[in-house]
Amino acid sequence: MTDLEYQDRAEALLRAIELNCDRINEDTDADIDNQRVGGMITLTFANRSQIVINLQKPLHEVWMAARAGGFHYKHDGRAWMDTKGNGEFFANLSRYASEQSGEALSFSF
Repeated sequence: MTDLEYQDRAEALLRAIELNCDRINEDTDADIDNQRVGGMITLTFANRSQIVINLQKPLHEVWMAARAGGFHYKHDGRAWMDTKGNGEFFANLSRYASEQSGEALSFSF
């Protein structure tokens, strides 16, 4: 993947996260505060726990830090997949956000 392809895919992922947060806030009582600074988004839940997603441009990766741990994702041509074989980014974000917020939340691309 070229740097430009990475940047396009990574920006689309960050934008999808922002749009999902807007949808979740409209449809549920989750009250996710999402703050974006450059290539990093911080999701803060009502209980003040956070999930941080940031771009790692030199590695062509996206990193996610949640209570469950730190995770690295690379795009495989179809989706952002965990580099250790632990699944797809949005499925994992849905699981970790649900665990941290205490309610079932669904993120998708």
